[in-house]
Formats: sequence, structure tokens, C-alpha cells
Amino acid sequence: MNRLALSLTVFLICVPVSAQPDPARPKIYSIAFVRFKATDFEKSTAFYAKLLGLKPGFDNCKGISAPCFAVNPYQHVELTQTGARAGGSFLEVVGFSVSDVAQMKTFLDAQGVASTGITRGPNGLRFIEASDPEGNHLAFVELSGNDSQIDGLRQISNRMLHAGFVVKDLDLMKKFYMDLLGFRLYWYGGFKDDGIDWYEIQVPDGDNWVEFMLNIAPTADHQELGVQNHFSLGVTNANAAGSKLRERGATQFDGPEVGRDGKNAIDIYDPDLSRVEIMDFAPTKTPCCHAYTADHPRP
Repeated sequence: MNRLALSLTVFLICVPVSAQPDPARPKIYSIAFVRFKATDFEKSTAFYAKLLGLKPGFDNCKGISAPCFAVNPYQHVELTQTGARAGGSFLEVVGFSVSDVAQMKTFLDAQGVASTGITRGPNGLRFIEASDPEGNHLAFVELSGNDSQIDGLRQISNRMLHAGFVVKDLDLMKKFYMDLLGFRLYWYGGFKDDGIDWYEIQVPDGDNWVEFMLNIAPTADHQELGVQNHFSLGVTNANAAGSKLRERGATQFDGPEVGRDGKNAIDIYDPDLSRVEIMDFAPTKTPCCHAYTADHPRP
């Protein structure tokens, strides 16, 4: 072998192989569903279907044997049976719709986040499950592309806006949701102007958000956790929504009242004390503490 050939051989051997880039995160569009425990399906169905007017068994609820209530073709509320109310949170899972569930699994695997294998649910949708750093259960559901319309004439709302749950370590959770998954700040504030009791972050590719409920005592009982671990439905007029609830026989709910976030809202509770917040899409007053940093959802 001549000297030129030997030099070329050494060069080829020593060239390092370029590192492969991390797999890209797929789009995260919205909250796909929330799942709550229920002790009495009949009572819960009366609340979600009759009082709130959500359609049982339609759209992405098709095929699900437990009670499931469609908010629109892409969002729904699921229930699972549980025994007597023994304490603790009844919020089981928050699901997010994504553009590609296989890509999401590859992305999470590359980041060292454990997830289940890809499964097809009884409604035919592919999904994976994972947990955030504080053990909250999450699902990532491949968007179905369902453009059907449901009869929403009796619905209090046809849009789910956010889900909220207790968070102990804000910095830790920001690293997971914002730094890793790409959520972005929407608003934060507190009972006092210089405090932070709520920290809201929007999904990367939509206008739904997650609300971190902060400064909650570790000894919080079932009722308190029902207040904190909740979801919201959007309306154009919370006052009108309150009138509809009264017409349907609701006698106990809080509001309508403008909150610290500047939005008019109602708090109503299902038979197991899980809170449903019925709120205006946009604020009617200037929020306390800090300005909004992202666009508001629209009807």
C-alpha cells in the first residue's frame, strides 16, 4: 500500500460518526379528554348528560362501555367506577390529542420518559400513557380527524378549555411541561397580587391549557382535592349559562363571578364533588397580578 492510500485509510477510520439529532416532538393540539372516578354512574349521568347536556356515547365516546360524554367530536369526559368515597383525588387521567402517537412515544423514549406501548382504545383511537414527574397520569391520543357534528342544542358548552390539578414543585413541573413538551405560559396569579397560586400553560399547538394549582396542603381531603383537580368548559356568557342551570334544576353552584383571572365563571360540582368550571372564553376585566401572554380561545 502506498503512502497516499495509507493516509486516506487512516482518515476514513478516524472521522467520527455525527450524533443523531433527538427525534422531534409531534404537535400537541388540545386536551382530548379527562377521566374521573364516580361512585354512582346513574347520578353522574344525570349530572353530565341532563344538567350539563353533554351527549353520552357520541363521537370519540363510541365503543367505550363506561359512561362517556362528548363535548365535541374531539373532546370528551370519561368516568370509571369506584367504591365508596374513601378520600383522595377523583381525577384519574388528562389526555392530550397529538398529531402522531408513534412519534410521541419515540420522543418520550429519547427523553427518558417512560410510557406504555401504543394501544388502540375501544373508540378505535391509538394512544399511549405516561406520568409527569409528580405522578399525574397523562395520555397522548392520536387525533382522529373526526369532522362529524353532534346535536349540541342542550349543551352548556361545546368546548373544553383546561384541566387543573395540584402541583407541589412548580419548577420541576415547568421543566417537564414547558422545557420538554413545549407548553407555553398563558397567565399566572394568586389570591394576593404578589402571590402565585395558579400557573397556567397552553399546549404548544393550540389554545387549551393546564392549570397548576399551587400551595395546597399535603393533608387536603377529598372535598378540597375535588375543588383543585378539575376541568373547565368554555361559554360565551357565564350569566346565561347560570340561568340554564337553574332552569334545569341546579340549586347549588358558585357564581357567576369574575375571578382573579378576569374571567366570569361558575363552579359546579358533580355527585362526587369533582369541580366543573364553566367560564367565559375571554376576560371581561383586567386580570390581577400579571397580564395574559398568549391569545385566548375562541368559541
